[in-house]
Amino acid sequence: MPYTSPPNGFRTFTIVWLTQSLSVVGGAMMGFALNVYLVQGLYPAPGQKAELALALMALNLAFFIPMVFAAPLAGAFADRHDRRRTMILADLLNGLVCLVVIMLMREGVLQVWMLVVTGFVSALAGAFHFAAFDSSFAMLVPDHRLPRANGLMQTTWWSSGIVAPGLAAFVMTLPAVLGPGARQSPLDGTGDGVAMCIAVNGLTFAVSAAVLFAVYIPSPQRSDVGTGGKLETSIWSDIRAGLLYIWRRRPLLWLLGTFTLANFAGGTGRVVTPLFVKFNLAADWTAHGLSYEAALALIGTLSGIGGVTGGVLMITWGGLKRARVYGVVVPMLLAGVADVVFGLTSLLLVAAAAGLAFSLMGPVLNAHSQTIWQTQTPRELQGRVFAVRRMIAQCTFPVGALSGGALAGLFDPGVVLATLGALLMLFCAAQLWNPHLLRVEDKEWLDRMAASGQQQETAVAAVHEPTR
Repeated sequence: MPYTSPPNGFRTFTIVWLTQSLSVVGGAMMGFALNVYLVQGLYPAPGQKAELALALMALNLAFFIPMVFAAPLAGAFADRHDRRRTMILADLLNGLVCLVVIMLMREGVLQVWMLVVTGFVSALAGAFHFAAFDSSFAMLVPDHRLPRANGLMQTTWWSSGIVAPGLAAFVMTLPAVLGPGARQSPLDGTGDGVAMCIAVNGLTFAVSAAVLFAVYIPSPQRSDVGTGGKLETSIWSDIRAGLLYIWRRRPLLWLLGTFTLANFAGGTGRVVTPLFVKFNLAADWTAHGLSYEAALALIGTLSGIGGVTGGVLMITWGGLKRARVYGVVVPMLLAGVADVVFGLTSLLLVAAAAGLAFSLMGPVLNAHSQTIWQTQTPRELQGRVFAVRRMIAQCTFPVGALSGGALAGLFDPGVVLATLGALLMLFCAAQLWNPHLLRVEDKEWLDRMAASGQQQETAVAAVHEPTR
């Protein structure tokens, strides 16, 4: 059905975006602080390297698994309930988690298994929040302004990687600056600073929830509401509907396939890049009188700047108005080229420039892709469809991360990165002649394809139905 966004919808989105951006930065600060807590507080001894590695892996998995694999359930929930209330409850639950972690830390009893449990709960709440928030874009923002809205969110994700570490490091020094009157935790003085970062994160969740109480975010009217205002389908049927919506529209599957490959390469690169800087670029950064940490920080900082620049570009430009699929495939192809250059060079500045170019493409292709999904998916289905899409696209990221260590141990890290970049580049080049993917924005054609697929499924089911 035709839908008109509220008159002040984009302004409301901007207000919500600002407060949600604070939560993103707060979450990144908390993640940085917890790493410090594990390294300096729980496992400070050199002989505890194995325990520290296991703790870091467990904590990262605790945050990652619910965000990805609970996404279909969260998406179905978001389509069945008021999305604003869903976001409020998720923010309040995350704020409560922060309070619990601070209390355990201040008492000196916080252990890794407690962090894993609280991290799992926090990530689960985050999955429901993201499902409700992602599907609220199109309820507030007119279609022609969706690329700019998506550019704003891309800017948030990339800028948090630049701002949060320095801000967290500053906050963690405050207990020492306050002097002897500040209570010290039993963890060599690190606990107070870490707790302060977690408190900042909890405060951002409280602010976000308060703002959501004050704004209006409409939820779509579902077409399958029965008599009495009750839904006629179960939540598991809703999850299946999200899966089938994508499955019956194969061009959307092709679009999703590009991101599964890109996320696999991204997961591998996250593990291999530190090794690449240490071994392949060592001669150059040593010749310039730099340390390993400085070289790695240079690449990371320029990558963050590239990501923010790409987000600002989408905000000011607004993206392609037609044939947005080229705004996905071409930037991803260029990102593959940058990855090849990054892996093959032995010069630090060239690698940093390639990292900047790679990151610059990220917000551009992500914003175009998100806009395609938002304009091709009915608003009442966006929670379910987007959540299934996220699960499929991101499930290859941990596979890439696990593969990265093994590949870098067997082969030259630079060759691994260049090979992945070449594969991504070749795959994207082939998609420029893929007739199915290039018609991904032809909604009438997609709907006819889905209707035909549904008729075939019904006919097959009727043939196999037992006679009575």
